Amino acid sequence: MRTLAGLVRSGRPKQWLKNVLVFAAPGAAGVLDEWDALWRTLLTFVAFCLGASAIYLWNDALDVEADRLHPTKRFRPIAAGVVPVRTAQVVGSLLPLAALGVAALTGRWKTVVVVAVYIAVVMLYSAWLKHVAVLDIVTVASGFVLRAAGGAVAVDVPMSSWFILVTVFGSLFIVSGKRYAELREIGEDAAAVRATLAAYNLGYLRTVLAVSCGAALLSYCQWAFETRDQAETNWPFYELSIVPLLTALLRYALVLEQGRGAAPEDVFASDRLLQLLGAAWVVVFGLAVYVR
Repeated sequence: MRTLAGLVRSGRPKQWLKNVLVFAAPGAAGVLDEWDALWRTLLTFVAFCLGASAIYLWNDALDVEADRLHPTKRFRPIAAGVVPVRTAQVVGSLLPLAALGVAALTGRWKTVVVVAVYIAVVMLYSAWLKHVAVLDIVTVASGFVLRAAGGAVAVDVPMSSWFILVTVFGSLFIVSGKRYAELREIGEDAAAVRATLAAYNLGYLRTVLAVSCGAALLSYCQWAFETRDQAETNWPFYELSIVPLLTALLRYALVLEQGRGAAPEDVFASDRLLQLLGAAWVVVFGLAVYVR
């Protein structure tokens, strides 16, 4: 039971929050109130959760020695010896098959392809790309784009160019913020924990944060205006949804400067203002989609 509990913890259920992105394209298209689209999206969400957990297991198995030197990662089940490395590798090899099986239940071959590409890319990240500066943050950011694409192909709705750019730059903002927080938190010993941190400095990461934040906001504004025009609505909800998004970006930037952000999922789970802003965005955008 102790090993099983450790496996569940190693699968990082809190990280499944990232997979909510699969609901973005179906939600923006206004089809989540249709059962066929909803269950396909839910299946895609489960597939990404299984795939992500497999990757976390392999990542911890490969990084076991480095994690034992980290101030907090040394308590992870594999690094702490609760879960044997071999067990993690076996389960980490079975979960991708389960993820592809669940993706196939959507009846869309493109969903299987997107999930497979996601698993392959992030496995490549765990094995190699995480050790290459710049490619490490770009690869992690691409995982968010693939999640959004998975939701779109599962229900066969289009993704606009501006929507894709919002996902690209928004994810780059979160990932570079994570590196920025890690560098501030660990300091001189950062390279021993994550090799690419030796190549970064705070000034460079601040530049990436500023560029990605501005680009994400600009792309979202363009997407909101484009979608409003296509919807031919007189209500200003699409434009108003910019307000909570902008405020959330500024709030998260402040959180990073306060020394938090090394674990984005913990920030979102504990910061009440970010939660309120997220809820406000969902309400306003939901009104934009369903009120005509």
